Amino acid sequence: MDFLELLLIAVGLSMDAFAVSVCKGLSVKKLEPKHALLVGLYFGGFQALMPVLGWLLGSRFETMITSVDHWVAFLLLALIGGNMIRESFSKEEEMNDDFGVKTMLLLAVATSIDALAVGITFAFLSVKILPAAGTIGVTTFLLSVVGIYIGRAFGARWKSRAELAGGVILVLIGLKILLEHLGILG
Repeated sequence: MDFLELLLIAVGLSMDAFAVSVCKGLSVKKLEPKHALLVGLYFGGFQALMPVLGWLLGSRFETMITSVDHWVAFLLLALIGGNMIRESFSKEEEMNDDFGVKTMLLLAVATSIDALAVGITFAFLSVKILPAAGTIGVTTFLLSVVGIYIGRAFGARWKSRAELAGGVILVLIGLKILLEHLGILG
């Protein structure tokens, strides 16, 4: 997997966190830099941690799944991406201006579950997990910080577009992995 593919996956995975960050920006009466830093650290941190956990799980079962790993990668990325696309068309979520540990922890876990599945896929594809997780974490941190300011400035119209874009990116990368393994793409 080259850096551009990894960066696209990082951006795709970051879109849930970006969308929630936009909502957080909408909900805050007075946005302070500490809000942006907090959102970036929670979301970026969990987006970096979850692929590592997934990779550890996937590495344990790699020998049993090697013959179908490309199908597993495709299905996981297609399911995650498809779910993000579906969510992009759903009704808007309730705004929450709480930045407490409990709220932020729940949001960080909820927005990074898909990164756990991608980490499993990374194990099957023999991706170097630490640089990959770092790229995902930093990308998510940056997009989350930008998202909270966009939410404050522009409003909710970006949320569904971000989820749609992230979902499409993940589905296309999954399809590329499958087509390369089948010899259709070089």
